[in-house]
Amino acid sequence: MFKKYCAVLLITTVFGIAQVYADRTRAAIASAHPLATAAGFEVLDKGGNVFDAAVAVSATLAVVEPSGSGLGGGGYWLLHREQDGFETMIDGREKAPLAAHQTMFLDKVGKVIPGLSLDGALAAAIPGLPAALVHLSEKYGRLPLAESLQPAIRAAQSGFAIGERHRKLLKFRAELIKKHPQTARIFLTDGDIPEAYSILRQKDLAHTLRQLADSGRDGFYGGEVADKLVAGVNKAGGIWTKQDLASYQIVEREPVTGNYRGIKITSAAPSSSGGIVLIEALNILSGYDLTQADEPTRKHLIVEAMRRAYHDRTLYLGDSDFIDMPVRRLLNEDYAAGLRSSLRLDKALPSGMLSGEIQPQPEGVNTSHFSIIDEQGNRVAATLSINFPFGAGLVAPGTGVLLNDHMDDFASLPGAMNGYGLVGGIANAIAPGKRMLSSMTPTFLDDGHHVAVLGTPGGSRIISMVLLAALDFAKGHEPDSWVQVPRFHHQFMPDVIEYEQGALTADEQTRLAAMGHQLKAARYHYGNMQAVQWNKTTGQLTAASDRRGEGRAVVGH
Repeated sequence: MFKKYCAVLLITTVFGIAQVYADRTRAAIASAHPLATAAGFEVLDKGGNVFDAAVAVSATLAVVEPSGSGLGGGGYWLLHREQDGFETMIDGREKAPLAAHQTMFLDKVGKVIPGLSLDGALAAAIPGLPAALVHLSEKYGRLPLAESLQPAIRAAQSGFAIGERHRKLLKFRAELIKKHPQTARIFLTDGDIPEAYSILRQKDLAHTLRQLADSGRDGFYGGEVADKLVAGVNKAGGIWTKQDLASYQIVEREPVTGNYRGIKITSAAPSSSGGIVLIEALNILSGYDLTQADEPTRKHLIVEAMRRAYHDRTLYLGDSDFIDMPVRRLLNEDYAAGLRSSLRLDKALPSGMLSGEIQPQPEGVNTSHFSIIDEQGNRVAATLSINFPFGAGLVAPGTGVLLNDHMDDFASLPGAMNGYGLVGGIANAIAPGKRMLSSMTPTFLDDGHHVAVLGTPGGSRIISMVLLAALDFAKGHEPDSWVQVPRFHHQFMPDVIEYEQGALTADEQTRLAAMGHQLKAARYHYGNMQAVQWNKTTGQLTAASDRRGEGRAVVGH
């Protein structure tokens, strides 16, 4: 069956072109790589459910999209079981090592050391993805974990052809990768970027996946794999211990929910900021009929809602296991009305009036997302990450595991910006065993007739991309429209609207500038949204994969 799907994919997939299907069939899967989508259907064909398929897709992405996710990273899995309406979020976010401390990335005079929280062993937090896969399989799946991991093991052992997106992101981190011989041997060819469609084989990673398949959680967080991980990290200057790995636990959390003009929103809870910021922005916008506003005014209102919601992210949000957060207040519609009262239709509010000015820093790209729904309405939205492309650039020898650099998602110094230009406050300060704040926003939308499952990579811009897609869903548009919406973004600091080519017309730019907005054209098209939809009335399933990426969206058996 797998060979059958591969043949279909080879014939019909054109990298960079969205594939959109509609049919009353068993399931819809949209992921960032064709082989990951095929892995989900392979497991469904073996009798698995959507949660088994989610394990297969997650693990295969960890192999075929090492720039965005991996066993050395983490993520969030938003689940819905239709028969009883049960919903939960598996928080598989990484944790700071127990030896981490608030000043670990500062020099002797208290200034942030550039690059230390992004590159190399000290940047790596304790991975959560392997534990999440085991939990998802054992608690919600039908098949043994070993069955669901087979497509990933095969892709790692036999290899796969790399695409242009892989090569582009490899170039972005090539100098870092060259500093780590173990990583360079896997991903480079004689120190250079491999040719397009070269075969990438990862036999050590295949062995690690087999250990996970055979021994479950102990196959990664204990035994030989754990020994190699700790030894490799510490030899490279890190601070991991076996206790860090042994004590890691995923957490199931209640998703955050809201309502926008009759649409129920279900999204990620802290340690992700995504759901709260998304719902807060929609609550602010609910006071306006955006369909009646002209385009410059509509985009002005959306930007002002983003500004205020991202500002609250900075002030209040972090790991709920460590700090108390005013979540009920942030999600309250009356609170949003108060924020709305400071919003003018003709003038931007400078972010400096909300907080002090801070100089911007460069941004990057990261992460992966997939969406699954079956014809009964069972569904998974999952966003996975190792942070910057190819994470910390370090593979622990003998494991094939590329380590994350998510320590950068903490506030190394309150008020300083991370690699994505996001400002952090004391709520997101480094602490031993703490989960760092995230922008990942796996989301369900339900208007009573249609259910959408969506999400995207994109660092700090994830939330604004999902916001724009949600507003497009509210217009009654289909998945192929949501994933292609031209994107613009504001995150409170830096105080600038960043926009893709084509997202703002010349007239809109002139009007927005006259309102006091600063504008900045993005250097590239960003994001890689994956979306599926279920029509409750007809049972029809649809799926779409962002043209900006190399993903694959399929509706099939």
